[in-house]
Amino acid sequence: MSEVKQYMANPAPLGLCGFAATTWLLSLINSGFFESGNIGLVLAIGLAFGGTAQMIAGMFEYKKGNTFGFTAFISYGAFWWSFALFKIFFAQGVAAQFIAWYLLVWGTFTLMMFVATLPKNRALQAVFLALTITFYLLAIGDFMGSATITHIGGYFGLLTALCAFYLASAEILNDSYGRVILPIGE
Repeated sequence: MSEVKQYMANPAPLGLCGFAATTWLLSLINSGFFESGNIGLVLAIGLAFGGTAQMIAGMFEYKKGNTFGFTAFISYGAFWWSFALFKIFFAQGVAAQFIAWYLLVWGTFTLMMFVATLPKNRALQAVFLALTITFYLLAIGDFMGSATITHIGGYFGLLTALCAFYLASAEILNDSYGRVILPIGE
């Protein structure tokens, strides 16, 4: 009897797309392209795609034995859930300084994750480097009460989203065609 080869789909593009789409929309607000009154749509996609889809991707990364993918997708899925829940239920009366600390904590976590990408591909490194800078700029913007720094952080968020969409596209296209269509810098 012949052996049946089991193939597990790569969950990373799902997680990356959920992360990228949500980051892109929030960054349009942070960069000043849209007013904060548009946050409701960001919260909806944050819960559904940024939060839930990333957590699903993270669980499949766990099944594959990918500690980095598991940690990243579950953590950033939890970020989107915490961000949405905060904005919906708890934002009233919270000091900008305390929100800055929240962003600083996420920036520090992301810096740790960036260091963990150094033996990995360049595209993944770009995602985590841009995200680290984004979180730190947004934190500094809140600490200083500076809309300009927050807007710059928003632009880095847009760059982060583009990097994540690129990596997701590369993983999907390279797998679909069975060869390198979009290089990721292995």
